[in-house]
Amino acid sequence: MAKGELAIVLHAHLPYVRSLEAGSLEEDWFFQALMECYLPLLELLERSHKAPCQNPKITIGVSPTLLSLLSDKELQQKFPSWLSLRVDLLGKVPVRFRSVAYELAERLSHQLDQWNLVNGDLIARFANLQREGVVDLLTCAATHGYLPILRENPQSVRGQLLTAVREHTRIIGAPPLGIWLPECAYYEGLDRCIFEAGLRYAVLDGHGLLHASPRPRYGIYAPIATRNGVAFFGRDSGSTLPVWSARDGYPGDPAYREFHKDLGWVLSEEELRHLGINESRPLCLKLFRVTDHASDLDSKEVYDHLLASQRVKEHASEYLKGRRAQFEQLSKSLEMEVPPLLVAPFDAELFGHWWYEGPEFLAELFRQGGEGDISFTTLKDVLISRTRLQLCDPSPSSWGKGGFHDYWLNETNSWIVPEWSSAGKAMVDRCSTGIENEFQLRVLKQAARELLLSQSSDWSFILRAGTTTELAKTRIHRHLDRFWSLIRAIDGQVDLTESNLLLLEEEDCLFPEIQISDWAPIPE
Repeated sequence: MAKGELAIVLHAHLPYVRSLEAGSLEEDWFFQALMECYLPLLELLERSHKAPCQNPKITIGVSPTLLSLLSDKELQQKFPSWLSLRVDLLGKVPVRFRSVAYELAERLSHQLDQWNLVNGDLIARFANLQREGVVDLLTCAATHGYLPILRENPQSVRGQLLTAVREHTRIIGAPPLGIWLPECAYYEGLDRCIFEAGLRYAVLDGHGLLHASPRPRYGIYAPIATRNGVAFFGRDSGSTLPVWSARDGYPGDPAYREFHKDLGWVLSEEELRHLGINESRPLCLKLFRVTDHASDLDSKEVYDHLLASQRVKEHASEYLKGRRAQFEQLSKSLEMEVPPLLVAPFDAELFGHWWYEGPEFLAELFRQGGEGDISFTTLKDVLISRTRLQLCDPSPSSWGKGGFHDYWLNETNSWIVPEWSSAGKAMVDRCSTGIENEFQLRVLKQAARELLLSQSSDWSFILRAGTTTELAKTRIHRHLDRFWSLIRAIDGQVDLTESNLLLLEEEDCLFPEIQISDWAPIPE
């Protein structure tokens, strides 16, 4: 039987949604990700690592903004009460939901126990899994800026990369060697910027390798390297489609939990008041299953976890069978000196948030895949074992539709680009003229934070998708307005008091080691 390696790569990211407003949409966004994705993900990896005959390996790119949220002491203190409230709500739901609600409440209570056991320090758990060789932790651009769009001011790209490396090192305790490029987006020459930031490998969409120059001999089934010293891995669509697609893949199975039907929209106003809630709003609690694609949300049946677990086992077996078939075919068509590599990258929140059974599916893959013909690996381990890589120049690409940049640059969001360009140039100009005192240094550092926060590609994505667009516009304008106010304060055009600066530093309190030299002019 042909053998090969499977590298599952997860992109763990949230924009900086820290809010001083208790119970805000942004706060729910983060806490729901903890509850549904990151806590289950950590637990499955720790259990699989301890289980006999299993050798779990996975690559996870954790964005600096998510790391900042995970390490935020105030958010850590708030999460237990947020989770406890949902456990209490599940105990009060109407009788018709009581059985499935009880099961979910038990799961959330277990999460609460696990959280309290480590005082909410998930960073330590990620770092320990990296030390054990289970996880290869990558960084990302500092605020998930879409780098091809920021390239007009090279310092904007440099600021995104260097800030990311610095923050990852500070929080994890070890520098990253690889990077998940936001949206897998690449442009010519980006590899030099990556290398100069101390990073040595990244993931691209398949287009980036298949249209590389020269065309790689082994296509996407082996990494390539550039003359600037950076290795690139290509996404294998055959390994991702069965898991990624809600309609054509596993997440859309009738037995799995329905994502779109939240309990907060199901209960009547009277029932919500009985739970102590005065308005209809998402509760981040879902008790229904997909049922079928033709049915509307009102027709969804109550979730059955036993039925879903059986489907997970069947889908894991089917997925591994598909990868074995790929390896068999590749062994016949490609004469490779090493086993072919399948790189399967996904958004981490697919596992648990969008697809509730996703973490259970991963655990089942590690359990069933321990037979030896499929080796799970990390990108770092691949590069350690393969000393000879073909030299190629990757093609500009992204993992958007068609491999192009248009999802992040179109009629809905292109207005942001000149705003970023103007602000980026102002930052470079200000960093080239110097500062006069410590207060100005603080102001300029805060301006850099606001510039980075405005550049998050999440806001462009939301504007294009048409969801919560007002939130996206508000966030962009908030950070750009703050940036310009800070720059004008340094130039003496507006007054900025110590107390006002402290307020900004308290609200947007990430990247404590930010360096304004990252935006200094780049020597020719």
